[in-house]
Amino acid sequence: MSKNHFLAFDLGASSGRAILGTLEDGKLALTEIHRFKNQMSRIHGSYYWNIYSLFDELKTGLKKCVTEFKIQPDSIGVDTWGVDYSLISDSGQLIGLPFAYRDHRTDNAIEEFSKVLSKKETYMLSGIQFMQFNTLFQLYASKKESHSRLNIAKSLLFAPDTLNYLFTGVRKNEYTIASTSQLLKPGKAEWESKLFEAAGISEDIVEEIVQPGVEIGKILDEIQEETGSKEIPCIAVASHDTASAIASVPANGGNWAYLSSGTWSLLGIESPVPIVSEESMEMNFTNEGGVEGTTRFLKNIMGMWLIQECKRIWDEEKEMEWQEVVDMCLEADHFKCFINPDNSVFLNPGNMPKAIQEYCAATNQAIPETKGEIARCIYDSLVLKYKFTIKQIESLTGKPIDKLHIIGGGANNKMMNQLTADAIGIPVLAGPTEATATGNLMLQAKAVGAVQSLNEMREVIKNSFEIEEYLPSPQLDWEAAYKRFEALN
Repeated sequence: MSKNHFLAFDLGASSGRAILGTLEDGKLALTEIHRFKNQMSRIHGSYYWNIYSLFDELKTGLKKCVTEFKIQPDSIGVDTWGVDYSLISDSGQLIGLPFAYRDHRTDNAIEEFSKVLSKKETYMLSGIQFMQFNTLFQLYASKKESHSRLNIAKSLLFAPDTLNYLFTGVRKNEYTIASTSQLLKPGKAEWESKLFEAAGISEDIVEEIVQPGVEIGKILDEIQEETGSKEIPCIAVASHDTASAIASVPANGGNWAYLSSGTWSLLGIESPVPIVSEESMEMNFTNEGGVEGTTRFLKNIMGMWLIQECKRIWDEEKEMEWQEVVDMCLEADHFKCFINPDNSVFLNPGNMPKAIQEYCAATNQAIPETKGEIARCIYDSLVLKYKFTIKQIESLTGKPIDKLHIIGGGANNKMMNQLTADAIGIPVLAGPTEATATGNLMLQAKAVGAVQSLNEMREVIKNSFEIEEYLPSPQLDWEAAYKRFEALN
């Protein structure tokens, strides 16, 4: 049997990795080649991504693969978080650093934009949930503030498109990442002109949309010289990290939901068609592009960001291990207080523990005092938010959800997996943990013909990774807790 090697670059908001995938005899094996940190940079009050540093890390990953691990990959593919973009000049240069989605220039953008185009019309045109950092609102805010970079921009490339461009010199917009922008028609690889007009942005700024699994181009000669690599294709994978993660869900049948668990919790279903209605708008669900014409009908939930930010603050006093956080949580009582994880005060408060305490005070609840009580508040609130969201999906589709697949780094958290199963009352299947990189790699495999379809990709994944099942064993009154939590939403 043939053996293929693919190199996935998987970038999140806090870290990035280069993961080598070896496909042989219907099984995929993963090797971490390179890991690096990523973080927003605050410059003169605004938040940016250091795209040049990120590109250097990707080149380091490719060089390590070739020179240290002695493996020449057959292709490379890049996935990242959604919505953020770079602007490219007519002569091909990047115009400054790209804004980070947590930048505060969009704090009032939804309300201001709604004066130009109603929320209902915006949703019906796009099918995308309202989040202040969506590309549509970022562009609108930048235009309103008369940012000069927009005046000289020739191209808009989303974060993975930008890195693909730096590798190949080719400018394309990949479909799944473009679909996060709130600038596409629901379920179609077509730009919506009315949204560009309302934002005051020329549609000429965007590029041709390509589907996941298409070759963007070959890596440039200068990249080959710098890394020691041969000329290899750069594949447009499902470039939005969630799209790649969902492509790796080892699911059967149709009555399943997924939870891509990391900095964000992305909870939803894989739908054959977009679900765009007044009800889905009111519930703030989104319809993002998936693989093979599917739609990712989901909701963004503020996920492990909440506890990550708490730990960041606690580490300033004394650095802690994650197991210490879990242990303190287990010692604290359940259901003392709850937060709505998606309240805007938790988007980027600076001091998350303080923000949680102030929220509980403002909502007339007991105030969590210890680190364990704050952690318990976060974890209980998250799993109840999952229950709340699953109930919404069931009401919109008229179909019950009978199992939840948890993928991504959160699938490693056994406490949370069991807590989720207890709260939602259905089985939870955890894994693969490297879901995003796995989906990225399998789409590269599809691009070179090593597998033929999404179903075949998922069969390989089932055969390659251990999936752990958690059955509901509630010993607490979750229904009473849910009623209290529901009042906060």
